[in-house]
Amino acid sequence: MDDSGRSRTGGSQVVRERPTLKTIAYMTGLGITTVSRALKDAPDIGAETKERVRLVANQLGYQPNRAGVRLRTGKTNVIALVLSIDEELMGFTSQLVHGISEVLGGTQYHLVVTPHSFQKDPMVPVRYILDTGSADGVIISRIEPEDARVRLMTERNLPFVTHGRTDMGIAHPYHDYDNEAYVYQAVRKLIEKGRRRIALLAPQSRFSFYNHSRNGFERGLADFGGTEVPMGRVTTETPLDEIRAHAERLMRSAEPPDGIISISGSSTIALVAGLEAAGKKLGVDLDMVSKQSAEFLNWIRPEIYTVNEDVRQSGRELAKALMARIDGVAPELLQSVAQPVWSKRAPRD
Repeated sequence: MDDSGRSRTGGSQVVRERPTLKTIAYMTGLGITTVSRALKDAPDIGAETKERVRLVANQLGYQPNRAGVRLRTGKTNVIALVLSIDEELMGFTSQLVHGISEVLGGTQYHLVVTPHSFQKDPMVPVRYILDTGSADGVIISRIEPEDARVRLMTERNLPFVTHGRTDMGIAHPYHDYDNEAYVYQAVRKLIEKGRRRIALLAPQSRFSFYNHSRNGFERGLADFGGTEVPMGRVTTETPLDEIRAHAERLMRSAEPPDGIISISGSSTIALVAGLEAAGKKLGVDLDMVSKQSAEFLNWIRPEIYTVNEDVRQSGRELAKALMARIDGVAPELLQSVAQPVWSKRAPRD
């Protein structure tokens, strides 16, 4: 081996070339056109031939040349997931990517994750994709009621789907979670447990699901007879150590809450640490309801009432909607909202 990791035989370097359609054609004894059509699942190619071609392609590690595909078809076969690096830590990102990948597997599309921070301009990654033509479709999250990314991609006719809903009069594909229903049900749960002073740890007010969660909270308080204990400036985007410190101060105050609703599973851990630092006992001094994207909260604190959000299923729905939009399906037909599912560890009673 030389310094570059390439093997030497008799003083000459042996460099493995990238496999091409011509390589597969040679290995299978078929024509290049037949191999190409077999890989595209053309209906006039027999199933046995397709299987033979795919087997050899997999063994060789064949990947289509994206530049060549783009020159021939005008497509990149790339789906871009623009994902905030500020997303919840507890399984959100991996579950979403898994769900999307499950749908894209077996198709011509490849998933490219484009990370960004909402502390910077969220338009930057979208503008880059538009200006470079580097993707056939885009998935975005952290949606705002008036989202400039949605307006721009609509104007530029780039297929996209949002994880969340806007309120700007533009019909577009989306998949969302019904945070209004979740918080409303959470208020009812706490009132049924005899709690009356309830705090809501909500997202930043810039996001659409803040409005949805606040609507559910206010409706629940009005319908079931509770009062709000304000959380101040603390949101689910606040650093976890600050959430913990705030929860401790809140529980040491003269009129602490006896019920807390959390939108974020990782934030809930910080809340529990804060209330216990204040000498309060979960399930005795107060009850807590939390949304979670993976089953973990009840492992550490079975007293928490949990509601599950299937983020992997969200990924599947987003991928299916985007591929349908690329194929020309009307956006009004590509909109879905998932309902809250209460954990079996804490059934609604």
